[in-house]
Amino acid sequence: MSAWLAYQGVKISPEKLWDTYIFKVMEKMENSREIYPEIRVEEIFAEICRENSIWKIDEKSLGIETSRVFRSASIRKLRPFPQSIKLIEHCINTPKCIISNGQRVFSELELRFLGLYDYFDFVIFSSDVRYKKPDLRLFMTALKKMGLELEPKCVMSIGDSYENEIAPARKLGMRAMRIEEAWEKFGLAD
Repeated sequence: MSAWLAYQGVKISPEKLWDTYIFKVMEKMENSREIYPEIRVEEIFAEICRENSIWKIDEKSLGIETSRVFRSASIRKLRPFPQSIKLIEHCINTPKCIISNGQRVFSELELRFLGLYDYFDFVIFSSDVRYKKPDLRLFMTALKKMGLELEPKCVMSIGDSYENEIAPARKLGMRAMRIEEAWEKFGLAD
């Protein structure tokens, strides 16, 4: 990333880039008033780029692009589980949403690239609201957007984390299961 940033007008060593990134993330998290704070990675990179620019840059745009380069350099696999695709298609006429502890700046593009985004009625990214799961407000927002805030028992939350998806959903009265359980329930497990 450091070499890529040099072409964008930002001079910073790989070590300083990493150390500064970690410092700024921790600082923002510690200064947040949220119990489960979330940052916007593009804002962190915009600050780093501004502080280390050697010519005039568009820091906001460069923060976005740097976030995407960072993600592309760190991702190992970009593919959905086939069982999850089958599960989504099995529930094609059921309202669906995603509550993601992801960064919209790249996670939305990944969902679109994989052809998954349009399967869902809406997507809530923690980076948009600056707090993350297991914060109950994310689940309450989803219930409200689906018009089911008074009927949470009509909603099934499926996730891979007990702490972040199963427990908060159940606390609000929703039904919940791990993704592997859902695959088995609908005969999709391999």
